Amino acid sequence: MNKNILYIIILIFLTNCSLSNKEVNENNKSIDIFKKIDPIQRELNSDLKTKKFETFKSNPFLNNLTNSNSNINFETNFEKKKTYKFSKIEKFKSNQPEIFFTNNNDIIFFNGKGTIFKLNENLKEQWKINNYNRKEKKNNPILYFAQAENKLIVNDNLSKMYAIDLVTGKILWSKYSSSSFNSDIKVYNKSFLTLDFDNIIRAISSNDGKEIWRFSTQNSFIKSQKKLSIILKDEIVFFVNNLGDITALDVNNGSLIWQTPTQNNLIYQDTFTLENSDIVFENDTIYFSNNKNEFFALEARTGIIKWVQSINSSLRPTIIEGLIFTVSNEGYLFLIDDQTGNILRITDIFKGFKNRKDLKPTGFIHGKYKLFVSLNNGRLLTVDSSTGKQEEITKIHASKISRPFIFKNSMYLIKDNALVKIN
Repeated sequence: MNKNILYIIILIFLTNCSLSNKEVNENNKSIDIFKKIDPIQRELNSDLKTKKFETFKSNPFLNNLTNSNSNINFETNFEKKKTYKFSKIEKFKSNQPEIFFTNNNDIIFFNGKGTIFKLNENLKEQWKINNYNRKEKKNNPILYFAQAENKLIVNDNLSKMYAIDLVTGKILWSKYSSSSFNSDIKVYNKSFLTLDFDNIIRAISSNDGKEIWRFSTQNSFIKSQKKLSIILKDEIVFFVNNLGDITALDVNNGSLIWQTPTQNNLIYQDTFTLENSDIVFENDTIYFSNNKNEFFALEARTGIIKWVQSINSSLRPTIIEGLIFTVSNEGYLFLIDDQTGNILRITDIFKGFKNRKDLKPTGFIHGKYKLFVSLNNGRLLTVDSSTGKQEEITKIHASKISRPFIFKNSMYLIKDNALVKIN
């Protein structure tokens, strides 16, 4: 029997014994997205094995406009490591800084005083530049990056935005904003898109920093520190604000296409503690989850909620060949059918850890046949993708490490005072 047909039969069978969401939109009934639900904290079908994926996504951390990492062609035995040290980022534990990779295979990051450095693939320094005064340096800026042609676009949480020549490291222009920035950056033609702490998305010229258009969404009195997420697909920009609203706009002029709320905006305490995952576009669907025990799938064309599952996760999910992988904040690996939202398998990947109440995943990727999961205690878990079983625990640091980044067949991780490269 053809393996793909066998796999489909297994999925159909499991649909009848999996955890289906009681709030799936059947017979056009509305979904009560504001109903309080409890997270799932038990294993399910833990003996289920999935096929080994043979399709791979190339360079998922380079110019990724949809945030879909999928399956990455990467393997490692952790024998070869290299480190680039820098002055400590004091706010590292409460923020989610990310390594940036350029089109010329260079690496961009920053240190605790806002100094930006460019490295080659072997972590050899090419240049350094700092665009902050003494007072700003003491505030330990957190920086976000994007590339527009030969320019590095920089936003920060101190209300500054500027552009740097990627070849020379020279600052081309620099401006202050009325509000601090708190999102990743997406580039479109000669402009870039970014979100601030006031829940305003802006299109800004990459040539001179002038604003092209802006769109304001509902603002909250208390601000969450979780980085916000933007995706760009077919001239539509999708984003999530710190209230959990998903909005779709025309990228050319900022006009509204649709907007879908996912939280009760009147509860300010909840919005302060709300942590949404990155939103991901795959199969004409937007996927994301949060730490309020909700995993959403929305139709990208209309914003209609297709299904909701009770999964407590603020990590970016991974979608591969009709299956969703995500890791809950409690350390459970979930395998989900992307069309129905039915949970096919749950495995506990925190087995063997003491004090697991203080343990939390910080991110993961799917590398060929393995999942690599970063933890806030400095460990990196290797998990067999087909079984969901923990295979190896590798110590990287004594405290939080970032999610893994894969570039040019190497893994990169961020510590609070160094970049680590693993081959």
